[in-house]
Amino acid sequence: MADKQARMLDYLVRTPAWVTAGELANALGVTPRSVRSYVTSVKAAAHPLAVIESGPFGYRLNRTAYATFVQTPPPEAADSPQNRVYQLVRRLTDSMGFEGTGGLDLYALAEDLFVSDSTIEADLVRLRALLPGSGLEVTRHGSVVGLAGSEADRRRLLGRMFREESKRGFLELEAISREFDSHQLGAFKTDLLAALDASGYFVNEFGTDGVLLHLAIAVDRARKRAPASTPPPAIGPPLQLASTLAGLIRTHFDLVLEPAELDYLAVLLRTRVLAPGQDLPARAAASAFARPEDLAVVRRIVGQASAEYLVDLTDEDFIARLTLHVRNLIDRAGRSSFSRNPLARSMKTSYPMTYELAVYIASELQRQEQILINDDEIAYIAMHVGAHLEQQQRQEQRVRTVLVCPNYYDLQAVLRGRIEGALGADLDVVGVITRADVDWARLDAELVLTTIEPPRPVDGALVIHPFLTEVDVSNIRQFVSRVRRAGRRALIKDELLRFFDEDLFWRNFYPGDAAAMIRALGERMRERGIITQAYVDGALDRERMSSTAFTDTLAVPHAMEMTARRTSIAIVLNDVPMDWAESRVTVVAMIAFSAAGRSSFQTVFDQFVEVFADRTDVHRLVRRSPDFASFIDELVHLMDQ
Repeated sequence: MADKQARMLDYLVRTPAWVTAGELANALGVTPRSVRSYVTSVKAAAHPLAVIESGPFGYRLNRTAYATFVQTPPPEAADSPQNRVYQLVRRLTDSMGFEGTGGLDLYALAEDLFVSDSTIEADLVRLRALLPGSGLEVTRHGSVVGLAGSEADRRRLLGRMFREESKRGFLELEAISREFDSHQLGAFKTDLLAALDASGYFVNEFGTDGVLLHLAIAVDRARKRAPASTPPPAIGPPLQLASTLAGLIRTHFDLVLEPAELDYLAVLLRTRVLAPGQDLPARAAASAFARPEDLAVVRRIVGQASAEYLVDLTDEDFIARLTLHVRNLIDRAGRSSFSRNPLARSMKTSYPMTYELAVYIASELQRQEQILINDDEIAYIAMHVGAHLEQQQRQEQRVRTVLVCPNYYDLQAVLRGRIEGALGADLDVVGVITRADVDWARLDAELVLTTIEPPRPVDGALVIHPFLTEVDVSNIRQFVSRVRRAGRRALIKDELLRFFDEDLFWRNFYPGDAAAMIRALGERMRERGIITQAYVDGALDRERMSSTAFTDTLAVPHAMEMTARRTSIAIVLNDVPMDWAESRVTVVAMIAFSAAGRSSFQTVFDQFVEVFADRTDVHRLVRRSPDFASFIDELVHLMDQ
């Protein structure tokens, strides 16, 4: 399937509503006519499955049919260049013996695959393009071709290619089983998870299938009598894991793997297990399984992040849990065996500030450890940070509440207990009034819960039953949600609008790629004395670390250091999307934050991305904003919805 067709399907996967041909054309950078041809090609390839539905409102993915389609590729996919290269690597890997000798005769291979000699030669060129940095090299002696390098490197290449081929439908257990003829994997996984749970391990479910992929490759190779030349790992896995794996592999596959194989798989599993000992506090587990120097590094980096972004990440239990994850991350990076995170994209879109904190932590780890950290691993760090911040915010964002319940035996105590039991994470009950003659005007709270009807309407008062019902709980939660939403919107409106400047507003501005856009906007901001060249360079470094396209329509380039002389936003609205890493965006907002603006950074950043998260709203904003004044009017309208 062509890349543009695959990107179109990827776009439809992420969009539950109908999508017009024009919207798809903008997203792909093609004409609506091309979109229609892509749709026709996909329908033909998927027949008889109706993968894409067409109607008066555009196109929509039939998700049930699509799920079947991605698990059952069409017949012509077997002859695609990508599949032939994958098969070439598989056959070369199978042909290489324990000592790295062997190879394939190209002419025999061409005949076996029913393709021409020139087609195989072209596939070799594609294969060589995949090898830089892999530790492998294509060798050739006459018509015999080999794949020089270690067995471990060949397996890593196989795993990487399979993940790339399967990534649009995630790395699914069924796909691994089908590809490597390992139909016992499902039962193996069930027993493995049960064994790990019984031993007190927390398992990262998203990383487990990655381990199973390596296991399937190891089993496949063992059946072909080609043991791995992987040396025992330097850090050494816990013996319990290797022993557990050996027993399960014997039970499910009737195989005995070499000790080096088991060590390798045990390390892979260990680096995807969060922490042993459910009964151990996090810091005790960290002391047992992480090095003191790792704790020191994480504590220093977390301290810097806390000071830079004015958030509290200094909790010792949080630092201990993050240290365990970081130790595993460093081990994975050392073997270029990263753990894929299917939530990476949604983490960046839904929690941009949390993701930004994770980028900062990851960049410091890269410098400290001299490793590379990809978007998947950054998202895992963001999940740790987000869980900690959410717990903090739940305490800070509780709505101040007064309970009015005239005294009748212990009714008010029972009612308060039920309210705090059901809504304690949302409410902070600061007072209980047990009299019937209430001075309603003097109640100092955001929410008043009362079992008696006020004589006149009271702002923030909600009448509930003396014996709390499910309807009462639902009504209170809705009220709390409205209070929080109103507070956020009022704050973002006040903060955002003072950061825009008509001289930093562009319509249909296309300087080139993302880097050119950052330089152009940065130059204008530099001319106005808002930032220095160092900030522009920092924004380019941040972009290289991880794309700042936080939604399908919005890019927010910025530097990680808050060194601007004043906080300001330069914004570009384009009718036609521009390429930004793997996305296409219509809005580019370069944000420069000053040290004085640190306290507002999290609110502004999160809410700015939230405002621009809905494609329909963004398209309307762009369409109705021919100039700066109308842009501000539309933005205010959007924030007030």
